[in-house]
Amino acid sequence: MAVQTPSTSTDDVLSLIRPAVRNESEYLVDAPGPPDVKLNQNESPFDLPDDLKEELLESFSKVKFNRYPTEQPNRLRRALAEHDDVPPESIIVGNGSNEITYTFGLAFLEAGSPMVLPRPMFSLYGKVARLQDADLTEVPPNEDFTFDVDGLVDAVRETDARLTILATPNNPTGHALTLAEIERVADASPGVVVVDEAYVEFNDAPSAIQLIDDHPNVMVLRTLSKGFGLAGLRLGYLIARPSVVTELMKARLPFMVDRFAEQTALAVLDRPRLIEERVHQMQVSITEVTEALKKMEAVDVVPSDANFVIFTTPHPADEVQDRLADRGVLVRNMGGYPELEGYLRVSAGTRAENKAFLTTLEETL
Repeated sequence: MAVQTPSTSTDDVLSLIRPAVRNESEYLVDAPGPPDVKLNQNESPFDLPDDLKEELLESFSKVKFNRYPTEQPNRLRRALAEHDDVPPESIIVGNGSNEITYTFGLAFLEAGSPMVLPRPMFSLYGKVARLQDADLTEVPPNEDFTFDVDGLVDAVRETDARLTILATPNNPTGHALTLAEIERVADASPGVVVVDEAYVEFNDAPSAIQLIDDHPNVMVLRTLSKGFGLAGLRLGYLIARPSVVTELMKARLPFMVDRFAEQTALAVLDRPRLIEERVHQMQVSITEVTEALKKMEAVDVVPSDANFVIFTTPHPADEVQDRLADRGVLVRNMGGYPELEGYLRVSAGTRAENKAFLTTLEETL
Protein backbone atom coordinates (compact mmCIF):
# COMPACT_ATOMS: atom_id res chain seq x y z
CA MET A 1 0.00 0.00 0.00
CA ALA A 2 1.38 3.42 -0.98
CA VAL A 3 2.18 5.82 1.86
CA GLN A 4 0.43 9.14 1.38
CA THR A 5 2.54 12.27 1.72
CA PRO A 6 0.91 14.96 3.86
CA SER A 7 -0.45 17.79 1.74
CA THR A 8 1.10 20.39 4.05
CA SER A 9 4.45 20.57 5.80
CA THR A 10 5.44 22.14 9.11
CA ASP A 11 6.92 25.05 7.14
CA ASP A 12 3.56 25.50 5.41
CA VAL A 13 1.87 25.75 8.80
CA LEU A 14 4.47 28.18 10.16
CA SER A 15 4.04 30.37 7.10
CA LEU A 16 0.41 30.91 8.11
CA ILE A 17 1.44 32.61 11.35
CA ARG A 18 1.36 36.37 10.92
CA PRO A 19 4.81 37.95 10.34
CA ALA A 20 4.19 40.33 13.26
CA VAL A 21 4.04 37.28 15.54
CA ARG A 22 6.96 35.39 14.01
CA ASN A 23 9.19 38.45 14.25
CA GLU A 24 8.73 38.62 18.03
CA SER A 25 10.50 36.57 20.69
CA GLU A 26 9.14 34.92 23.79
CA TYR A 27 9.11 36.92 27.01
CA LEU A 28 11.72 35.09 29.04
CA VAL A 29 13.62 36.06 32.18
CA ASP A 30 17.08 34.54 32.39
CA ALA A 31 17.21 32.80 35.78
CA PRO A 32 19.98 30.19 36.05
CA GLY A 33 19.09 27.69 38.77
CA PRO A 34 17.37 28.40 42.09
CA PRO A 35 19.19 31.48 43.48
CA ASP A 36 20.05 32.27 47.07
CA VAL A 37 19.16 35.94 46.53
CA LYS A 38 16.58 36.79 43.84
CA LEU A 39 16.54 40.51 43.10
CA ASN A 40 15.97 40.54 39.34
CA GLN A 41 12.18 40.86 38.85
CA ASN A 42 11.00 43.74 41.07
CA GLU A 43 9.04 41.35 43.27
CA SER A 44 8.21 41.84 46.91
CA PRO A 45 10.74 39.92 49.03
CA PHE A 46 7.97 39.07 51.50
CA ASP A 47 5.69 36.05 51.22
CA LEU A 48 2.32 36.03 52.98
CA PRO A 49 2.41 35.33 56.73
CA ASP A 50 1.98 31.68 57.73
CA ASP A 51 -1.26 32.29 59.65
CA LEU A 52 -2.81 33.94 56.60
CA LYS A 53 -1.66 31.09 54.38
CA GLU A 54 -3.28 28.57 56.73
CA GLU A 55 -6.52 30.54 56.64
CA LEU A 56 -6.41 30.61 52.85
CA LEU A 57 -5.67 26.90 52.57
CA GLU A 58 -8.74 26.19 54.64
CA SER A 59 -10.86 28.36 52.35
CA PHE A 60 -9.26 26.66 49.33
CA SER A 61 -10.70 23.32 50.45
CA LYS A 62 -14.19 24.81 50.10
CA VAL A 63 -13.72 26.02 46.52
CA LYS A 64 -15.99 24.22 44.04
CA PHE A 65 -13.50 23.16 41.39
CA ASN A 66 -16.22 21.99 39.01
CA ARG A 67 -17.87 25.43 38.76
CA TYR A 68 -16.69 28.35 36.67
CA PRO A 69 -15.85 31.56 38.51
CA THR A 70 -17.90 34.65 37.67
CA GLU A 71 -16.66 36.47 34.58
CA GLN A 72 -15.57 39.32 36.83
CA PRO A 73 -14.69 38.53 40.48
CA ASN A 74 -17.41 40.78 41.87
CA ARG A 75 -16.41 40.64 45.54
CA LEU A 76 -12.85 41.62 44.64
CA ARG A 77 -14.15 44.28 42.27
CA ARG A 78 -16.11 45.87 45.11
CA ALA A 79 -13.16 45.64 47.50
CA LEU A 80 -10.81 47.29 44.99
CA ALA A 81 -13.42 49.98 44.31
CA GLU A 82 -13.53 50.77 48.02
CA HIS A 83 -9.73 50.71 48.21
CA ASP A 84 -9.42 53.28 45.39
CA ASP A 85 -12.66 55.19 46.05
CA VAL A 86 -14.19 54.54 42.62
CA PRO A 87 -17.44 52.82 41.51
CA PRO A 88 -17.16 49.02 41.05
CA GLU A 89 -18.41 49.52 37.48
CA SER A 90 -15.18 51.43 36.77
CA ILE A 91 -13.01 48.35 37.32
CA ILE A 92 -11.88 45.40 35.21
CA VAL A 93 -9.95 42.72 37.11
CA GLY A 94 -7.56 40.66 35.03
CA ASN A 95 -5.10 37.79 35.16
CA GLY A 96 -2.30 40.22 35.91
CA SER A 97 -2.07 43.69 34.38
CA ASN A 98 -0.24 42.13 31.41
CA GLU A 99 -3.41 40.34 30.37
CA ILE A 100 -5.29 43.65 30.34
CA THR A 101 -2.49 45.15 28.24
CA TYR A 102 -3.29 42.66 25.49
CA THR A 103 -6.93 43.75 25.74
CA PHE A 104 -5.81 47.29 24.86
CA GLY A 105 -4.26 45.92 21.70
CA LEU A 106 -7.46 44.14 20.68
CA ALA A 107 -9.72 47.06 21.56
CA PHE A 108 -7.79 50.09 20.29
CA LEU A 109 -5.18 49.01 17.76
CA GLU A 110 -5.28 47.78 14.19
CA ALA A 111 -2.80 47.94 11.34
CA GLY A 112 -1.47 51.48 11.08
CA SER A 113 -3.03 52.80 14.31
CA PRO A 114 -0.77 55.50 15.78
CA MET A 115 0.56 54.68 19.25
CA VAL A 116 3.00 56.62 21.43
CA LEU A 117 5.32 55.28 24.13
CA PRO A 118 8.11 56.87 26.16
CA ARG A 119 11.45 55.08 25.96
CA PRO A 120 12.84 53.06 27.70
CA MET A 121 9.74 51.34 29.02
CA PHE A 122 8.45 47.88 29.98
CA SER A 123 8.96 45.93 26.76
CA LEU A 124 5.53 44.32 26.65
CA TYR A 125 3.87 47.55 25.48
CA GLY A 126 6.02 47.78 22.40
CA LYS A 127 5.39 44.12 21.72
CA VAL A 128 1.61 44.63 21.80
CA ALA A 129 1.98 47.51 19.33
CA ARG A 130 4.05 45.38 16.94
CA LEU A 131 1.72 42.38 17.21
CA GLN A 132 -1.17 44.62 16.10
CA ASP A 133 0.93 46.21 13.32
CA ALA A 134 0.38 49.59 14.93
CA ASP A 135 2.38 52.66 13.87
CA LEU A 136 4.56 53.08 16.97
CA THR A 137 6.29 56.35 17.90
CA GLU A 138 8.77 56.12 20.78
CA VAL A 139 9.91 59.25 22.58
CA PRO A 140 13.48 59.07 23.99
CA PRO A 141 14.12 60.26 27.55
CA ASN A 142 16.04 63.28 28.75
CA GLU A 143 19.75 62.75 29.47
CA ASP A 144 19.01 61.86 33.11
CA PHE A 145 16.39 59.28 31.98
CA THR A 146 13.46 61.45 33.13
CA PHE A 147 10.48 61.70 30.79
CA ASP A 148 10.63 64.17 27.91
CA VAL A 149 7.13 65.50 28.57
CA ASP A 150 7.37 68.15 25.82
CA GLY A 151 8.38 65.41 23.39
CA LEU A 152 5.44 63.23 24.46
CA VAL A 153 2.97 66.11 24.07
CA ASP A 154 4.34 66.87 20.58
CA ALA A 155 4.21 63.18 19.60
CA VAL A 156 0.57 62.61 20.56
CA ARG A 157 -0.45 65.77 18.70
CA GLU A 158 1.60 65.14 15.58
CA THR A 159 0.59 61.47 15.23
CA ASP A 160 -3.05 61.80 16.44
CA ALA A 161 -2.17 58.92 18.76
CA ARG A 162 -5.00 56.51 19.32
CA LEU A 163 -3.23 54.96 22.31
CA THR A 164 -0.52 56.36 24.57
CA ILE A 165 0.87 54.51 27.58
CA LEU A 166 2.73 56.18 30.43
CA ALA A 167 4.27 54.23 33.30
CA THR A 168 4.82 56.08 36.56
CA PRO A 169 7.04 55.20 38.31
CA ASN A 170 8.58 53.84 35.15
CA ASN A 171 10.08 50.40 34.75
CA PRO A 172 13.04 50.24 34.08
CA THR A 173 14.24 53.74 35.09
CA GLY A 174 12.31 54.23 38.35
CA HIS A 175 11.37 57.82 37.46
CA ALA A 176 7.85 59.15 38.07
CA LEU A 177 5.66 61.73 36.36
CA THR A 178 3.79 64.43 38.25
CA LEU A 179 0.01 64.63 37.99
CA ALA A 180 0.37 67.89 36.07
CA GLU A 181 2.68 66.23 33.53
CA ILE A 182 0.24 63.35 32.98
CA GLU A 183 -2.58 65.86 32.54
CA ARG A 184 -0.58 67.74 29.89
CA VAL A 185 -0.28 64.56 27.82
CA ALA A 186 -3.97 63.70 28.35
CA ASP A 187 -5.08 67.20 27.33
CA ALA A 188 -2.96 67.03 24.17
CA SER A 189 -4.01 63.51 23.18
CA PRO A 190 -6.93 62.84 20.83
CA GLY A 191 -6.88 59.20 21.95
CA VAL A 192 -6.63 57.08 25.06
CA VAL A 193 -3.91 57.62 27.67
CA VAL A 194 -3.25 54.60 29.89
CA VAL A 195 -1.28 55.32 33.05
CA ASP A 196 0.48 52.21 34.36
CA GLU A 197 0.79 52.59 38.13
CA ALA A 198 2.32 49.20 38.89
CA TYR A 199 4.68 50.80 41.43
CA VAL A 200 2.28 53.43 42.77
CA GLU A 201 2.57 52.22 46.38
CA PHE A 202 6.23 53.29 46.47
CA ASN A 203 5.62 56.78 45.09
CA ASP A 204 4.32 59.77 47.05
CA ALA A 205 2.87 61.59 44.02
CA PRO A 206 -0.96 61.65 43.64
CA SER A 207 -2.54 58.91 41.51
CA ALA A 208 -3.83 59.59 38.01
CA ILE A 209 -7.18 58.19 39.18
CA GLN A 210 -7.91 61.81 40.11
CA LEU A 211 -7.91 62.72 36.40
CA ILE A 212 -10.56 60.26 35.22
CA ASP A 213 -13.61 62.37 36.17
CA ASP A 214 -12.48 65.30 34.00
CA HIS A 215 -10.59 63.29 31.37
CA PRO A 216 -12.64 60.43 29.88
CA ASN A 217 -9.60 59.37 27.81
CA VAL A 218 -7.54 58.53 30.94
CA MET A 219 -7.34 54.97 32.27
CA VAL A 220 -5.25 53.69 35.17
CA LEU A 221 -3.66 50.26 35.27
CA ARG A 222 -2.73 48.67 38.61
CA THR A 223 -1.25 45.37 39.80
CA LEU A 224 -1.25 43.36 43.02
CA SER A 225 2.16 41.89 42.16
CA LYS A 226 4.44 44.57 43.62
CA GLY A 227 3.29 46.37 46.77
CA PHE A 228 0.80 43.63 47.64
CA GLY A 229 3.30 40.83 47.04
CA LEU A 230 0.97 38.60 44.98
CA ALA A 231 3.07 38.17 41.82
CA GLY A 232 2.50 34.41 41.89
CA LEU A 233 -1.29 34.74 41.70
CA ARG A 234 -1.48 37.04 38.64
CA LEU A 235 -3.93 39.80 39.54
CA GLY A 236 -4.17 43.24 37.99
CA TYR A 237 -6.94 45.72 37.34
CA LEU A 238 -7.95 48.68 35.21
CA ILE A 239 -9.84 51.78 36.32
CA ALA A 240 -11.75 53.76 33.67
CA ARG A 241 -15.12 55.35 32.99
CA PRO A 242 -17.89 52.71 33.43
CA SER A 243 -19.06 53.06 29.81
CA VAL A 244 -15.48 52.43 28.62
CA VAL A 245 -15.19 49.39 30.89
CA THR A 246 -18.40 47.98 29.37
CA GLU A 247 -16.91 48.14 25.88
CA LEU A 248 -13.48 46.80 26.87
CA MET A 249 -15.13 43.77 28.46
CA LYS A 250 -16.25 42.74 24.98
CA ALA A 251 -12.61 42.22 23.92
CA ARG A 252 -11.63 40.05 26.90
CA LEU A 253 -11.45 36.31 27.34
CA PRO A 254 -13.95 35.07 29.93
CA PHE A 255 -13.16 33.57 33.35
CA MET A 256 -9.65 34.98 33.64
CA VAL A 257 -9.56 35.24 37.46
CA ASP A 258 -9.92 32.06 39.51
CA ARG A 259 -11.72 31.79 42.83
CA PHE A 260 -8.61 31.16 44.92
CA ALA A 261 -6.80 34.23 43.54
CA GLU A 262 -9.87 36.32 44.36
CA GLN A 263 -10.06 34.92 47.90
CA THR A 264 -6.38 35.63 48.52
CA ALA A 265 -6.61 39.20 47.26
CA LEU A 266 -9.65 39.85 49.48
CA ALA A 267 -7.76 38.57 52.51
CA VAL A 268 -4.77 40.80 51.78
CA LEU A 269 -6.95 43.87 51.13
CA ASP A 270 -8.52 43.22 54.51
CA ARG A 271 -5.06 43.71 56.11
CA PRO A 272 -4.05 47.24 55.05
CA ARG A 273 -1.53 47.57 57.90
CA LEU A 274 0.37 44.52 56.62
CA ILE A 275 0.68 46.08 53.16
CA GLU A 276 1.64 49.51 54.55
CA GLU A 277 4.37 47.98 56.72
CA ARG A 278 5.82 45.93 53.88
CA VAL A 279 5.75 48.78 51.40
CA HIS A 280 7.55 50.92 53.97
CA GLN A 281 10.15 48.18 54.48
CA MET A 282 10.77 48.01 50.73
CA GLN A 283 11.09 51.80 50.52
CA VAL A 284 13.66 51.77 53.32
CA SER A 285 15.38 48.81 51.67
CA ILE A 286 15.85 50.44 48.27
CA THR A 287 16.98 53.70 49.90
CA GLU A 288 19.66 51.83 51.85
CA VAL A 289 20.80 49.94 48.75
CA THR A 290 20.92 53.15 46.73
CA GLU A 291 23.02 54.92 49.36
CA ALA A 292 25.38 51.94 49.64
CA LEU A 293 25.84 51.83 45.86
CA LYS A 294 26.62 55.56 45.78
CA LYS A 295 29.53 54.96 48.17
CA MET A 296 31.12 52.36 45.91
CA GLU A 297 33.94 53.64 43.75
CA ALA A 298 33.01 54.33 40.10
CA VAL A 299 29.42 53.05 40.57
CA ASP A 300 26.79 55.39 39.10
CA VAL A 301 23.21 55.16 40.46
CA VAL A 302 19.95 56.58 39.04
CA PRO A 303 17.53 57.77 41.79
CA SER A 304 14.29 55.78 41.87
CA ASP A 305 10.69 56.24 43.05
CA ALA A 306 10.03 52.48 42.86
CA ASN A 307 11.18 49.31 44.65
CA PHE A 308 14.23 48.93 42.39
CA VAL A 309 17.19 50.97 41.23
CA ILE A 310 19.46 50.91 38.16
CA PHE A 311 23.21 51.40 38.30
CA THR A 312 26.41 51.04 36.30
CA THR A 313 29.86 49.78 37.27
CA PRO A 314 33.24 50.09 35.52
CA HIS A 315 32.79 46.57 34.12
CA PRO A 316 30.50 45.22 31.36
CA ALA A 317 27.01 44.60 32.75
CA ASP A 318 26.75 41.03 31.45
CA GLU A 319 30.06 40.17 33.11
CA VAL A 320 28.95 41.57 36.48
CA GLN A 321 25.56 39.86 36.20
CA ASP A 322 27.20 36.49 35.48
CA ARG A 323 29.66 36.82 38.35
CA LEU A 324 26.86 37.66 40.78
CA ALA A 325 24.74 34.77 39.46
CA ASP A 326 27.64 32.36 39.94
CA ARG A 327 27.49 33.28 43.63
CA GLY A 328 23.72 32.91 43.91
CA VAL A 329 22.68 36.57 43.50
CA LEU A 330 20.35 37.46 40.61
CA VAL A 331 20.09 41.01 39.25
CA ARG A 332 18.83 42.16 35.83
CA ASN A 333 21.00 43.28 32.92
CA MET A 334 19.20 46.20 31.26
CA GLY A 335 21.23 46.10 28.05
CA GLY A 336 18.13 45.12 26.06
CA TYR A 337 17.14 48.80 26.21
CA PRO A 338 19.49 50.85 23.97
CA GLU A 339 19.57 53.78 26.40
CA LEU A 340 20.51 51.49 29.29
CA GLU A 341 23.48 49.66 27.81
CA GLY A 342 25.82 48.92 30.72
CA TYR A 343 23.15 49.27 33.41
CA LEU A 344 22.01 46.65 35.91
CA ARG A 345 18.78 46.69 37.93
CA VAL A 346 18.39 45.43 41.48
CA SER A 347 15.13 45.08 43.43
CA ALA A 348 14.54 45.79 47.11
CA GLY A 349 15.21 42.69 49.20
CA THR A 350 15.22 41.76 52.83
CA ARG A 351 18.09 43.13 54.93
CA ALA A 352 19.91 39.81 54.59
CA GLU A 353 19.41 39.75 50.80
CA ASN A 354 20.55 43.35 50.43
CA LYS A 355 23.67 42.64 52.48
CA ALA A 356 24.46 39.56 50.40
CA PHE A 357 24.02 41.53 47.17
CA LEU A 358 26.16 44.48 48.29
CA THR A 359 28.91 42.27 49.72
CA THR A 360 29.04 40.09 46.60
CA LEU A 361 29.02 43.14 44.31
CA GLU A 362 31.91 44.75 46.20
CA GLU A 363 33.92 41.54 46.00
CA THR A 364 33.08 41.22 42.30
CA LEU A 365 34.18 44.79 41.56
